[in-house]
Amino acid sequence: MKILQIITKTEFGGAQSVLVSLANKLAEQHEVIVAGGEGNGEMWKMLAPGIKQVKLKHLKRSVSLKDDFLAFIEFKRLYKTYRPDIIHLHSSKAGTLGRLVFPKEKIVYTVHGFDTVRLGHRQFLITERYLQKRCSSIIGVSQYDRKWMEAERITRNTTYIYNGVEQPKVASAPTLGIDSTRFKKTVLCVARMKPPKNVQLFMEIARLLPEYAFVWIGNEQKMEVPEPNVFFLGEKPNAGQYNAAADLFLLTSNYEGLPIVIIEAMSLGRPVVASNVGGISEIVVDGENGFALPNEAPLFAEKIKYILENNDIYDRFSKDARKKYEAQLTVDKMVNAYADIYAEIYSKQR
Repeated sequence: MKILQIITKTEFGGAQSVLVSLANKLAEQHEVIVAGGEGNGEMWKMLAPGIKQVKLKHLKRSVSLKDDFLAFIEFKRLYKTYRPDIIHLHSSKAGTLGRLVFPKEKIVYTVHGFDTVRLGHRQFLITERYLQKRCSSIIGVSQYDRKWMEAERITRNTTYIYNGVEQPKVASAPTLGIDSTRFKKTVLCVARMKPPKNVQLFMEIARLLPEYAFVWIGNEQKMEVPEPNVFFLGEKPNAGQYNAAADLFLLTSNYEGLPIVIIEAMSLGRPVVASNVGGISEIVVDGENGFALPNEAPLFAEKIKYILENNDIYDRFSKDARKKYEAQLTVDKMVNAYADIYAEIYSKQR
């Protein structure tokens, strides 16, 4: 098969991680083309040799009549040049333009967290409802996504596939560059510094637990903080490896899909305490490998302390986090699920 993957933004985040993992695995047996729009281009560096890379100058997340029209033309040229058998659209902007341009019987559209539209940009729901008939499959990244798509009357050919990740490659002894001897334990968050990530809640939790170091990786700008136990380390390549230098993973969010950063932490056996949003509670199971909680700082602090101050609990949560990863969240499981959908679509074209 000739498979075209398209995404709007090319900085390396959760959706890009899914695309890269898919493309790299599929390229072992198929011809794969990856097209992407705006961003710093980190994604391109992660693709395997032999994958054709196409940069779309006018594909941007913001709405612009000029750029959207020119991106529409770029999509038409892309199809004429490569004539793919499968067209996999990632994210709502690529999903919108792509479903208007490409043959619907060839299109797979992955919604990387439906709450981004449902809660963050409800004005686009009418577009999503209309375009659901313009593709062969609409895929959420969790049961939660599928449930809410159907509740919003997006019901045609919907399913879900959990995100999968490779276990991060860990340096022999990754260090966070802080004086950990001053603190009993280290709590790590990996996230971009954007409003949905709720850094305010992260800070409130840290204030309640001054005996622990709270480390955030992913802030684009330098942060000045008064709390002596909070450290913002900026952007780091292969950030998931730093779970090996931490004791617990924390994610405070207003909405999510199925966060890659949580799955990376679980792959390294780290218990997780996270906001109960999106599909998080499907993989972070209360009392087994962590807790998925309402966004209340005292409750977060209580559960973090419960895990970190009880060795038997910590060891059990750590083992169960790794087991959950191996059972449901590996790259191979994700790729096989998508490959089955591709094969079904391809068989109907022959």
